[in-house]
Amino acid sequence: MKTDIQIAQETVMEPITKVAEKLGIKEDDLELYGKYKAKISDEYISSIQDRPDGKLILVTAINPTPAGEGKTTTSVGLGEAFGRLGKKAVIALREPSLGPCFGIKGGAAGGGYAQVVPMEDLNLHFTGDFHAITSANNLLAALLDNHIQQGNELEIDPRQVVWKRCMDMNDRVLRNIVVGLGSKMDGMVREDHFVITVASEIMAILCLATDMKDLKERLAKIVVAYNFKGEPVTAGQLKAVGAMAALLKDALKPNLIQTLEHTPALVHGGPFANIAHGCNSVRATKTALKMADYVITEAGFGADLGAEKFFDIKCRMAGLKPDAVVLVATVRALKYNGGVPKTELSEENLDALKKGIVNLEKHIENLQKFGVPVVVTLNSFVTDTEAEVEFIKSFCEERNCEFALSEVWAKGGEGGIALAEKVLKTLEEKESHFSPLYETDLSLKDKIQKIAQEIYGADKVHYASSAAKQLKKLEELGFGNLPVCMAKTQYSLSDDPALLGRPEHFDITVREVYVSAGAGFVVVLTGAVMTMPGLSKNPAAYGVDVDENGKITGLF
Repeated sequence: MKTDIQIAQETVMEPITKVAEKLGIKEDDLELYGKYKAKISDEYISSIQDRPDGKLILVTAINPTPAGEGKTTTSVGLGEAFGRLGKKAVIALREPSLGPCFGIKGGAAGGGYAQVVPMEDLNLHFTGDFHAITSANNLLAALLDNHIQQGNELEIDPRQVVWKRCMDMNDRVLRNIVVGLGSKMDGMVREDHFVITVASEIMAILCLATDMKDLKERLAKIVVAYNFKGEPVTAGQLKAVGAMAALLKDALKPNLIQTLEHTPALVHGGPFANIAHGCNSVRATKTALKMADYVITEAGFGADLGAEKFFDIKCRMAGLKPDAVVLVATVRALKYNGGVPKTELSEENLDALKKGIVNLEKHIENLQKFGVPVVVTLNSFVTDTEAEVEFIKSFCEERNCEFALSEVWAKGGEGGIALAEKVLKTLEEKESHFSPLYETDLSLKDKIQKIAQEIYGADKVHYASSAAKQLKKLEELGFGNLPVCMAKTQYSLSDDPALLGRPEHFDITVREVYVSAGAGFVVVLTGAVMTMPGLSKNPAAYGVDVDENGKITGLF
């Protein structure tokens, strides 16, 4: 069986100028990064703003398991299927982070015959967006420490510096560090921290900004520290905005690539969904809606994280109104939720399926709370049995969801036609009545409680004493009306990754709260979730190589 990278490397790609032509984009409207990648110019984006919007379809999933779900694969295959049906469609995805590429999860280009290409470029340096974000983040950190060193005019309290450095790699030893060691000229000694680039507020800002003006206004609001009076100090006060914006100038423009079947794909931005808001850029999504009749986008990890943040943060801020949701599951993952070990998932087990399908049930219920029609799709495996598939189909239809089997991994767009037809049927027959889960005028605690109880199914929310103080302070500073971005394990509806299925009678523990004032939300850290992941004992990096001809192997 061919690997994803082998399939991708055997594909004959079209020049990106030809892919752009399908959308009516001329070569002068592109900024080329070689033959197969391009950024879309600001001028072109401005020129299409009077066009009507297409239909917006969100692809989300059940909680991820070691058995695999295939959310990005489904998104790509669905876009390819729309193309085979003669529909004008664009896919809008996030860019992969190097952390998971070299860690456990692998890349984020899809899989099998439902991938975006060039696969290696996308999973590695791509067009340099993440490098620009990392540089802007660390420039701000450098200016902050330099300000303290050069007299500290803003009276920044070194014990209350909240801005962290970042890098796009899993590096656990950088979570908690000490800087400024050495002589007096080497800066003030203080505790510091690193986050992974996809958890940086700069990433969130880039993905929520509508244009350069909005980007700069958001950058200026970033809270980097507090002064000795306990007042927030911002990036604007540090005079950092212009230089950061210069570093982000090109990164703000959406990237255009293609699928294996030459369907256009805008891939832009990449905040994690377990520790950030988990959606590709507003700019890419809104541009795609002006360019196509159907836009397929995704939100990271399970619907309890990515979809909730897509609805409550991205759609709220950008004025987006999704028309349908595709919820991805697999027979194998549902059996895993029912207690079957990974080694036994290939065997038919209806009892385990009945136990594990409660995870899917909860996600269906959650998505329906937002008023958007739901289509459930099973990402097909050869080990699935007819009885297992039929059980899930009946289960979904009883809950007012359309159901379709997806075979896009093995068959590309052809394998997604049944799903595409069900999505089209849903768009024609069911009207979306989208609304967010909560109103922003609720208190921060009430918003946290609403998500914890209604989306996760928790009984109560407990706060560490420091988190309770942080919440109180943020509300006193005027940040209480912001939406909340919950940082939580992706592996469970609860904050405990070991609780599979549909946990009941559990509490959520909030250990830390801080404001991302530029992004426009309050981040709530629960359980043991980390903003800087670590590598496993046998990271994926061990299998990556390049031969004497420059051909990369081992990416997945």
